[in-house]
Amino acid sequence: MTTELNIAFVGGGNMAAALIAGLAGKLTLGGNIHVIDPHAPALEKLQAQFGVTTAPAAGDALRGVDVIVLAVKPQSMREVAAQLLPFLDGERAPLILSIAAGIRAADLSRWLGDYRAIVRCMPNTPALIGMGITGMVASDGVSEEQKKMADAILRAVGQTVWLADEAKIDPVTAVSGSGPAYVFYFIEAMQQAAAELGLTPEQGTQLAIATFTGAAQLAANSSEPVSLLRERVTSKGGTTYAALTSMEESGVKAAIVKGIKAAAQRGREMGDELGK
Repeated sequence: MTTELNIAFVGGGNMAAALIAGLAGKLTLGGNIHVIDPHAPALEKLQAQFGVTTAPAAGDALRGVDVIVLAVKPQSMREVAAQLLPFLDGERAPLILSIAAGIRAADLSRWLGDYRAIVRCMPNTPALIGMGITGMVASDGVSEEQKKMADAILRAVGQTVWLADEAKIDPVTAVSGSGPAYVFYFIEAMQQAAAELGLTPEQGTQLAIATFTGAAQLAANSSEPVSLLRERVTSKGGTTYAALTSMEESGVKAAIVKGIKAAAQRGREMGDELGK
């Protein structure tokens, strides 16, 4: 069932396209979605696929929307905020959803003239197939109704996790925002090992991806901790035991944890650098 929710997207890239695909004709009509992007081919594609309205720059269409989704690169956010500022002075105050890594709500609020109705979000790329997960935190100017709207929008492409403290967005970015790259990295390693052990590239790819997909689904469907699921596959003295012992001796788990912590630290640094 569709509603009359009016949504504007600033930025028409992959994440915006994923959200629009989840929203159009479901949460709202395609004609109720307005996309702003200077890149004409992106606008033409979205208009053809979903029936959205488009524009190359911010304009009066923003004055009537319920939600503005900021789907631009973090480095562009300050400039985009300056462009939006003239359209946020009406009686109808839209909810601002920011999906940019590193941009703190306080800085975005300052750039928007002390605007308070902001929800900061960190989705991840599986949103492109409707299987994403998004960490979300609401500023104190967000109403309960707006929070429900934000949740519905991001649930269109997967699960949501609400946080009470914006400082936790950096760990979310490190774990799930960047997380798909870690999974792809491990799949690449499995593919390489398969090739070095004599399997064809096609066989290695099929085996690695199916194993990841199946194991992840098994963990999702189980009420037991993943550590127990791992132990059940690991017979002492067997092949899995040999592999995990070698990985542990090489510090694989410690390296993964260290890497995720490095991602969280970089998120904090980006907030410091971009918020100046």
